[in-house]
Amino acid sequence: MLDSSLKDQLRTLFADLQNDYIFDISVSGQHESYNELTGLLDDVASCSDKISTKINTGNALEFSILKNGENTGVKFRGVPNGHEFTSLLLAILNSDGKGKNIPDEFIVSRINALKTPIHLTTYVSLTCTNCPDIVQALNVMAILNPGISHEMVDGAINQEEVDALKLQGVPAVFADGQLLHVGRGDLGELLAKLENQYGIQEQESDTEKIRNYDVIVVGGGPAGAAAAIYSARKGLSVALLAERIGGQVKETVGIENLISVPKTTGEVLSNNIKLHVQDYPIDVLEHRKVERVETEGLQKTVYVTGGEVFIAPALIIATGASWRKLNVSGETDYIGKGVAFCPHCDGPFYKGKHVAVVGGGNSGIEAAIDLAGICSKVTVFEFMDELKADKVLQEKAKSLPNVEIILSAKTTEVAGNGEKVTGIHIIDRKTEEAKKYDLDGIFVQIGLAANSGVFKDVVAVNRFGEIEVDAHCRTNIPGVYAAGDVTNVPYKQIIIAMGEGAKAALSAFEDRIRGVLS
Repeated sequence: MLDSSLKDQLRTLFADLQNDYIFDISVSGQHESYNELTGLLDDVASCSDKISTKINTGNALEFSILKNGENTGVKFRGVPNGHEFTSLLLAILNSDGKGKNIPDEFIVSRINALKTPIHLTTYVSLTCTNCPDIVQALNVMAILNPGISHEMVDGAINQEEVDALKLQGVPAVFADGQLLHVGRGDLGELLAKLENQYGIQEQESDTEKIRNYDVIVVGGGPAGAAAAIYSARKGLSVALLAERIGGQVKETVGIENLISVPKTTGEVLSNNIKLHVQDYPIDVLEHRKVERVETEGLQKTVYVTGGEVFIAPALIIATGASWRKLNVSGETDYIGKGVAFCPHCDGPFYKGKHVAVVGGGNSGIEAAIDLAGICSKVTVFEFMDELKADKVLQEKAKSLPNVEIILSAKTTEVAGNGEKVTGIHIIDRKTEEAKKYDLDGIFVQIGLAANSGVFKDVVAVNRFGEIEVDAHCRTNIPGVYAAGDVTNVPYKQIIIAMGEGAKAALSAFEDRIRGVLS
């Protein structure tokens, strides 16, 4: 199944394995995916004398990873192809104490403090670009804490199970049978949810919780990375606090307007951002969620979930923005049950069905074009009197026979039957006529909202929640700067965010030289 060049890469990847691993397979010989699963795992095992396979007769299709004969807590119910192939490889490396996604000491201590036992199940689609982040994060937790187990379930192979749960969105995480999380996320977010649901044990830790720096950067996207790099290049001690490196960029499928890079993807760019940051003496602290900020005197104090405290004279806020919600009746009730935000992840659930896309900007029209190849019909609802998307996208959408575009449409309600979405309520802004459209799913694509909530009581924000900055990225508080999509700077673009991050760092350094920060 694996070509020779990929096998060569795996041999290099597994060359330093210290422990013995077994793919403990349980599968019916009559299962339609028998050969696909066993062939894939045999090929992977052939790349290292530290990995082997064991096949047991079963009724399903699954395998666990054993380390030196002991269960690691990681199970796959399905064939980990596509995006999940990386999850398989990382599960082996992480079990061996390797892999770049192993969290730092403080996050490890939080994982080990969870009250257990905890059994986690994640339903995925192999075409989902967000699913691997969830699967890999929960696999890491299972590997680090023996009281946690995690299984990945391929929804396509286990369709009856998915139907019984009435799932219409992935990734969908269940904790001991209760729905814990739906959609994109990261280790920090999942850990916080598990802490809330199961509680934590008191543990003694030598991990230092109070740290001092010259500059604290909050946010790991293009703006935050640029700010951290420019600050480090000035010889300053820098902490980069982020829920995940790459930020919103990681969810962008195609990028073709980053000057000098004709074409790339959000995943590739995020990885390159992380590599670039790691070239400098920057303390990169992922999976951190800021709870509050104090700005008394010249020092800025940042409090993070879990008890860590960071202190510095300069604070650069680069927390970006998140997908905006409709905030109408029924929307929250049906997230994951017909209301979705990622057409690439959840589109396959609506094959042959009628869906709506709310939003006529680039993201909305791109979503409509993608969904048109899967769904029987796509209806686009745009609030304004004309589409806002680029002309080339508009022309493509209008050329598709199963795409309908309705302008001047105000969404007022998401309708459902208690289990799933059944329709959407719209008011025609010109005629004020109310209409209901019967459909099976709604993809919300109405732009971004600034991630400024925790900072609103610290710095000035405008009516949209964007942090107000001057031409030098300075806020109304001396020593506090902001950059990128979280600010009121127009045009939310990657290349602009990078420039703004650099500008914020240079302004902070200038203020340091002028004595403003000391």
